[in-house]
Amino acid sequence: MNYDQARFSRDDVYEPLLSEKGGTDVEVESSLPDDLTRDTVSLPSLSEPELARHYTRLSQMNYGVETGPYPLGSCTMKYNPSFTEDVAALPAGSVHPDRSGESVQGTLAVLHGLQEDLAKIGGMDAVTLQPPAGAAGEFTGILVAKAYHEANDDDRSEVVIPASAHGTNFASAAMAGYEVVELPSGDDGRVDLDALAAAVSEETAALMLTNPNTLGLFERDIVEIAELVHDAGGLLYYDGANLNALLGRARPGDMGFDIMHYNVHKTFATPHGGGGPGAGPVGVVSDLAAFLPKPRVRRSNGGFELYDPEHSIGKVHGTMGNWLVLLKTYAYIARLGDAGLRDASAKAVLNANYLAAQLDCDIPYGPFHHEFAATAGERDAADVAKRMLDYGVHPPTTKWPELVSEAMLTEPTEVENRSSLDDLAAAFNAALSDDDETLETAPSRTTARRIDQVSAARDPRLSWQALADDGGD
Repeated sequence: MNYDQARFSRDDVYEPLLSEKGGTDVEVESSLPDDLTRDTVSLPSLSEPELARHYTRLSQMNYGVETGPYPLGSCTMKYNPSFTEDVAALPAGSVHPDRSGESVQGTLAVLHGLQEDLAKIGGMDAVTLQPPAGAAGEFTGILVAKAYHEANDDDRSEVVIPASAHGTNFASAAMAGYEVVELPSGDDGRVDLDALAAAVSEETAALMLTNPNTLGLFERDIVEIAELVHDAGGLLYYDGANLNALLGRARPGDMGFDIMHYNVHKTFATPHGGGGPGAGPVGVVSDLAAFLPKPRVRRSNGGFELYDPEHSIGKVHGTMGNWLVLLKTYAYIARLGDAGLRDASAKAVLNANYLAAQLDCDIPYGPFHHEFAATAGERDAADVAKRMLDYGVHPPTTKWPELVSEAMLTEPTEVENRSSLDDLAAAFNAALSDDDETLETAPSRTTARRIDQVSAARDPRLSWQALADDGGD
């Protein structure tokens, strides 16, 4: 299929990020010792219009979820509705963590409601809201598993993890003191039951699994997988990265999972990444509830109260976690309701399959759900991704999972419409059809050009003043 690449063209105008970096040297006078001061300091010398235009241009150079889609497979970067920000900004949401339970009954009611909603969604019996991110939720879940085994005088040393799992799975298990047993995938991209049977033993504390997995494939043998792990005395841990493919249709608890974490930034439209506050609630079956972090919220005398689970692993974050992020989660779930959550998963799967059908490249594994791993074939996936920037869209995740050569792991999410998906497909195909020289020098139309990644890692320049060596480029 031929695509009209002219639709993506625009004037290739270079706009330096720091075009207004004029400065004035100012003499410094201080009573501090000489070795703690300098004689002069260079301060910006800008008029108000220059300053306003500078930051406006910077904002226009940024790409974000309000600019266009982020088809990053596994990372799930989707549009966050602004009404949740309005809810979190309400004055009633500003509560001091040390206020008494009697004075924050409304806050506790919201937290209890969110515990109940997440438990229902995941098929779990109890939920903690305390972990401040998905990775922190993973670590918390593994600590709960460890406490459970220790309470039963069952000293186990290993955690089994598929080779295609998120890197945080391996890190969480290692941080908890476990040896990691890597589980190879079968020819179909799913868990190999024979390999799993050989991997689990009386040393297995848990199997950490994502379902659908990183290739977007549903683990059809999940019941048998759960039986193998449980028969060995281990626990089955659900990585909630891909829960948005199952909302309202299937629940990890019903599949045999004992522990799970919820990535609320992926599934329930809270902010993602950037080093800011997050949330990674953890759900467990009833046998593990007593080991959850403290405190939790429960009903009491017609109201709500905080309490400490009997065998709690302690706190993993201050108070009840990042309250305003949790409030956004609750608002999103309440706005969508059961029917809306079910519709979201349907559209996530539909969008991925529609987009894949428009691409002029191979997708080795299927049928897939909310994401898929295409291959760039003989092209370098990173080069294709950089070229896609020239066509005005954000590229997918590249080079991972390693099961697919030159992988382009793609997830359009449920929020994109058909027109947006068509633009994405056109950009994919245009980049894939470009000649090698164009790909190897891309991007050519963005403000920031391709960098030497090795030099950037070994010799980072962390100050704008270092740009003067290159004439401001």
